[in-house]
Amino acid sequence: MARPEKILEVEEITENLKAAQSVVLVDYSGLTVEQITEFRIKCRELGVICKVVKNTLAKIAATNADVSELNEHISGPTAFLMGPESQVDPAKLAVDFSKANDAMEVKGGFLDGAYLDSMQIIALSKIPGRDELYAKMMGSMTAPLSGIVGTVNGVMGALTRVINAVAEQKEA
Repeated sequence: MARPEKILEVEEITENLKAAQSVVLVDYSGLTVEQITEFRIKCRELGVICKVVKNTLAKIAATNADVSELNEHISGPTAFLMGPESQVDPAKLAVDFSKANDAMEVKGGFLDGAYLDSMQIIALSKIPGRDELYAKMMGSMTAPLSGIVGTVNGVMGALTRVINAVAEQKEA
């Protein structure tokens, strides 16, 4: 018979997996307590859920959340990074942190119903985030207006210089 705490933990992980737009699995063995704490702080800042649970509970939750493809990759010390707000943030966070800390290794992940290996997670991490895409889109939308304003200002400046030159000629 399963203990109530374990049942609640499996239910919580299952809900997080279902709500996540993407999931990244990382091996955190070899990290110091300070590094893990720093990593968890970065996760909270980005709105990424970082869960470390027993592998048996994680496999049950993955099966319950219809992402049983993850089960074969859940072994050893594994942390789940789940992004309920972004598909890219968990991958960016895991890849950036693993570059700075050789002890962390990206195992793989899950996105839109498909398993991604570590190389695909690295490729996913290179995609611009939502805020960056919004900024690029706004820049693209305002570029024509900026061009029009620059052109009108150029014409007005030229007209002002011509009028000033004519006025100086008449004075002389």
